Amino acid sequence: MEVYKDLSNPASKEFENLLNNQLSKITIEEGKIIEGKVNKITEKYIFLYIPNLKSEPVLDINELKTMGLSEKIKIGETIPVLLEKIEDRNGDVVVSASKAQKIKGWDKLVEAYEKKEPIMGKIVSKCKGGCIVEHIDTGSLMFLPGSQISDKPLKDIGHLINEPQKFALIKLDKVRGNACVSRKEIISSFKKEDKAKIIEKYKIGDVIKNAEVKGYSSFGCFFNVNNELDVLVHLQEISYSRVNHPEEVFNIGEKHDLKVISIDKEKLQIGCSIKQLSPDPFEHVENYELNKIYKAKVVKIIDFGAFCELEPGLTTLLHSSELSWTKKNVSAKKMFNVGDEIDCVITEIDKDKRRIAISYKQAKENPFVVFEKKYPVGTIIETSVVNKNEYSLFVSVKDLDLDAFLHCNDLTYLNNGEEELKKYNINDKIKVKVLEIKTEDQKIRVGLRQTLPDPLDWFNDKRLNQIITVKIISTDNKGLVVRPEGCEMDFSIKKNQIAINSADARPSRFTGGERIDCAIAELDLEKRKISLSIKLLEEIQKKEALDKYGAEGSGKNLPFSSLSEDLDKKKKKIKT
Repeated sequence: MEVYKDLSNPASKEFENLLNNQLSKITIEEGKIIEGKVNKITEKYIFLYIPNLKSEPVLDINELKTMGLSEKIKIGETIPVLLEKIEDRNGDVVVSASKAQKIKGWDKLVEAYEKKEPIMGKIVSKCKGGCIVEHIDTGSLMFLPGSQISDKPLKDIGHLINEPQKFALIKLDKVRGNACVSRKEIISSFKKEDKAKIIEKYKIGDVIKNAEVKGYSSFGCFFNVNNELDVLVHLQEISYSRVNHPEEVFNIGEKHDLKVISIDKEKLQIGCSIKQLSPDPFEHVENYELNKIYKAKVVKIIDFGAFCELEPGLTTLLHSSELSWTKKNVSAKKMFNVGDEIDCVITEIDKDKRRIAISYKQAKENPFVVFEKKYPVGTIIETSVVNKNEYSLFVSVKDLDLDAFLHCNDLTYLNNGEEELKKYNINDKIKVKVLEIKTEDQKIRVGLRQTLPDPLDWFNDKRLNQIITVKIISTDNKGLVVRPEGCEMDFSIKKNQIAINSADARPSRFTGGERIDCAIAELDLEKRKISLSIKLLEEIQKKEALDKYGAEGSGKNLPFSSLSEDLDKKKKKIKT
């Protein structure tokens, strides 16, 4: 129903003025937190009443569920919301309760951060890299890094979950709305003065005797020094050999000598090393030669290769790509055991980067080079089928443990290659001819049909436009399938090549087993392209007849069938 047809009448102008006066009294602004009264609650939405707004704001019930408030909110109660838009493009008011909560909580966190005051919180869950801490006053969630949980490594933090305790705010990101806290800083603040006095006793280069292994993590091992100081030996400082985890090397309670390599008086930390107490094997790495075979001990097997030790402390990676000449996805787990001694070739030495590259396959002769010498292109060899796919076979040369590629087009001269492929199975023995060897690419291509007589050799003494006799093998509405006499290959004569006269170009005129003449319309033995045509034969015969019996330009538009009848009549007259 249309209420206002003319906005220029006095009643409409009065209504417009009243509306503008009312809107001018609105004091709420977008981007501010306001109180909304719960007017209605449904399964999916909560409807709010906020004075001076044109429409009723709506909250998604799922938003309150994530805040843990969906069960607490009752009709008539108020809830703080952030007014995002007074009116969107659909005319709706857009508000958010979670954003309002986050902003209120953030203001309190900022105040505590600026005053460097601790806040009360509780660890509510674990996450990648640490824990999630909930601010008790506001419910805001903050990140507690694993390194900031305690001043000592903890195997289990179960006793800390949901326990109210103090945390230090160490980082605030207002743009992203992220807060980072530390429990360690609260604990450490009570020990800093005593720890500073202890650290003053040490200097870089000192050797600490009989430090006890207290614990370890993925990044290093912790040692206790004289029951007064805990120090870290980083994973890279444990040994010159590769160490994936300290538990591979140490046991809790063991005692080891340590060398002090760094002192941080501000952080009250001492860095130590075990490997620097012994000579660095990389100092004499130049004694090794490139492309020379050495013995290496397998010390660890991984998904993409194996770590091998050339000598104690000198460990290098043997990548899976360097395991075999012939197999692309070979697994080191299937080839070696930890402790095996294997022959390998050093392919790279970089003293500055402390890197040595080795190869297992290069310690053996390249089988592709051997194959090329033993079976050059043109050689016929006996193989067995080891694999097949939709378009090809893969055959194995057993004496060299090599696989060669055989495309379906190289299976036969006579039939469709894809159909011929279906006849072959795994372990079938076949003789093939070497067609191509790419040593660098490690590829060998072979063919089966090349070992057999080529039926196209029948055309070696034939020429273009030559008339030949063929046997009709089959017919269909597309044309004829024929076989030249003395040839083992079938050819197609398309429907448009059956006759000059389109009315006569009917495959149904012919029957299987019938012998007919046709002409060679295309002959390219190099490209293996041969076309036969009855139409061309008629054109040749027509031209010959016109040249013999007709004058220049006469009878050229006559159908060949009528021309043939006239020629027969003339022949009969000549005989009589």
